[in-house]
Amino acid sequence: MVASEVKNLAAQTAKATEEIGAQIAEIQSATDQAVVAIGGIGRTIEEVSGIAVAIAAAVEQQTAATGEIARTVQETARATEAVTANIASVSQGSAETGAAAGEVLSAASELAQQAEQLNGTVTHFVAEVRAV
Repeated sequence: MVASEVKNLAAQTAKATEEIGAQIAEIQSATDQAVVAIGGIGRTIEEVSGIAVAIAAAVEQQTAATGEIARTVQETARATEAVTANIASVSQGSAETGAAAGEVLSAASELAQQAEQLNGTVTHFVAEVRAV
């Protein structure tokens, strides 16, 4: 009877050892799968980090471009103000030139009338001198 119990215990030990081996194999398989999954998560984190860096660089470039656009708009506004002031100055100068031209025309017209009168007076004087 002792031999049969020893044989029975040996069989149970062998069976338990076999079950423990199977469980260890399952744990190793699950561990391998976890390692693969963690590696995938690490690669995903690296990709997300790369994308975040690219987005940050793009935002920085966009900010710089927006600043350049704002600076250009300000310069354009100042240039437009200067052009407007120059146009007003030219307009005023044109008005003054027009007024001066009108005065010159009036003076020339008056001079032409005086020249006609003088011509008439000289012609009359020459006619009187010839008559004498």
